[in-house]
Amino acid sequence: MRRLSFLVAASLLLSGATVAGYGLVQGPDWTEEELALVRSLSLEALPPLPPDPSNRVADDQAATELGRALFFDTRLSANSEVACASCHLPERQFQDDLPLGQGVGTTGRRTMPIAGMAYAPFLFWDGRKDSLWAQALGPLESPVEHGGDRAQYAHLVTEYYADEYEAVFGPLPDLGGLPSHASPVANPEAAAAWDALPEPLRAAVNSVFANMGKAIAAYERTILPPETRFDAWVASEDFPEAGLLSKDEIAGLRLFLGEGECVNCHNGPLLTDNHFHNTGVPSVPGLPEDTGRLDGARLVIEDEFNCLGSYSDAAPEDCAELRFMAEPGHDALRAFKTPSLRGAATRPPYMHAGQIGTLDEVLAHYATAPEALDGHSELRPLDLSQEEREQLSAFLKSLEPKASDRDHIAEALSPSESP
Repeated sequence: MRRLSFLVAASLLLSGATVAGYGLVQGPDWTEEELALVRSLSLEALPPLPPDPSNRVADDQAATELGRALFFDTRLSANSEVACASCHLPERQFQDDLPLGQGVGTTGRRTMPIAGMAYAPFLFWDGRKDSLWAQALGPLESPVEHGGDRAQYAHLVTEYYADEYEAVFGPLPDLGGLPSHASPVANPEAAAAWDALPEPLRAAVNSVFANMGKAIAAYERTILPPETRFDAWVASEDFPEAGLLSKDEIAGLRLFLGEGECVNCHNGPLLTDNHFHNTGVPSVPGLPEDTGRLDGARLVIEDEFNCLGSYSDAAPEDCAELRFMAEPGHDALRAFKTPSLRGAATRPPYMHAGQIGTLDEVLAHYATAPEALDGHSELRPLDLSQEEREQLSAFLKSLEPKASDRDHIAEALSPSESP
């Protein structure tokens, strides 16, 4: 199991803390229980990157460099204008500040940041993918994101990345007879071309396609959240007396841990439990119905590129998250993944489709706890004053990366030259 919430809960139990509701009090001094919980939210508590048995090149440096090149290559799209980095901007925490992602068309959801996603057992707002490499493949064939197809990408790799690919994955397959465009999930013409291919050629194309995702995932595993003032405060020698956080930020942290109940879902060093919750977020007029995790759970099981699929490098016993995934019920309807709060204060709008425009409006939503449009909201009303909401907002702003760190990270993670 790779869930950070499990690791946090275990450490809190060992320290004697109360996990359910976290049993925290609002006092002038910190208790040992509270300090243990605060430390569990710091990057110092982030464990080493978990292995990905489904991707044998997950930590291969040559795969990382190939994945970096693919991540920034706009040729991986229908119009040669869209790359992964078009929506996942390094200088903007690998997201795009838009309510809905914009590729060759407009998507139905907000672009999620990438930092630390190697720790997540399921990806996307609905968890429809169970690895970083499977996640990377979805947008490549989406008609509104990259808009391309598997045959197109296999030809591109053969023409532009043959040496780099073969250094990581071995010889490219013989793609003789492969049309320029063919894919099972593309437009009708490409789908018909795919159906006409012999099975060995389809398997060869799928292998190249899967390996592209594995290389991109190797690069994305290197993207981790930077240190914030909150982390520096926790790491300081005179913690918690160090004056790195203001009085309002400390008060907001206490609310976050206690009365605000934020830590129940936003826990661990990445400030997310990596689970799915219905919080009564409204739908967006004009967008198709979005059932969230209810459909996402079905899609990850059906995905030919999941951990148990033939293109995975994992043994079945390595796929515990997928094998023992709970069957979705009514509670999964309109349940969406808990996003990390690291850096969230400066990346509005919020929620899975940008429904809420400001941080203050988010806090008001959680305080008032409106009923869910469909399914059942997990929220309950909170009696928080305007001052307390402002204190919560102040604490969330302490989770921002420093400007100098943002610039350094963007420069380090971007390609040194255009592909």
